[in-house]
Amino acid sequence: MKTFLSFLLMVLPVGYHAQKIYSKAYGSSKNTPVIFIHGGPGGNATLFEGTTAQKMADQGFYVIVYDRRGEGRSKDENASMTFKESFEDLNALYQLYGIQKANIIAHSFGGIIGTLFTRQFPEKVQSLTLAGALFTQQETYDHILKEAKEKFKNDASKLNEITEIENLSKNSADYRKRCYNLAGDMKFFTMPYPTPESKKLRTENESGEFYANNIRNPQSPIKFYQNEAQNNLDNTTVLKEIKKRGIPIFAVYGKNDGIFSQKQLNDIKNITGDNHFKCIDNCSHYLFVDQQAEFLEFIRLNLK
Repeated sequence: MKTFLSFLLMVLPVGYHAQKIYSKAYGSSKNTPVIFIHGGPGGNATLFEGTTAQKMADQGFYVIVYDRRGEGRSKDENASMTFKESFEDLNALYQLYGIQKANIIAHSFGGIIGTLFTRQFPEKVQSLTLAGALFTQQETYDHILKEAKEKFKNDASKLNEITEIENLSKNSADYRKRCYNLAGDMKFFTMPYPTPESKKLRTENESGEFYANNIRNPQSPIKFYQNEAQNNLDNTTVLKEIKKRGIPIFAVYGKNDGIFSQKQLNDIKNITGDNHFKCIDNCSHYLFVDQQAEFLEFIRLNLK
């Protein structure tokens, strides 16, 4: 395993400062390059890194993980949390690791970043894999709220909470946060029937170094919604444009990932095509832990 804790000296306009970006590479640089984009805003790559990165490298990939500027282990109080900034960091990773083209695996909110990056820099992307990734954000929020109304139909307090959320600005950090809090209340991010393998992975991760560095920045979503004009996106058209350019799009989702409706899963399957789509049973949002073997097999078959 090659390991880098990188100080990326990025080529930025005058007025910017070099930023400290946490990144690591697993496997041989001669192998097929993969960049993993974590969720958020406010997340990090520790769960993927602690459970899956090395195993993917063992399958013959050169796996690069990183925490975005201002998130996780890439501390930066001056980070703006914009897509432009995210693209600068990604481009710096390409330069640092000497990569011309990479396969991007994008998880959760990372799917928005990965999709927009692929549209802007198609020459740098070999393929785009959406792994439990957001692509139609308002549909996700609408689905969560609809399910919550049914789940809590006899709970006056919860119904009042749902009404409050519906009256918030849909382009706000508070709206996003409270929708996902409801999803958590309904166990939408939880594997229905944990397997011995998934339990072992989580137990090992929770006792390891990566879990200890599971740093969350609560200011990241706030800054993102303050500074980024593009939010609450529907990337359906963007994904179709990417496919027309000849860049393969793959999608792998947990069948029990409650933040996505069946319609959304059907829609992404129609975009990618049957052969590029997989929906995994007994699997929720963190599919690379819930059903790691199936996740890795999907990646191996499609990206090698």
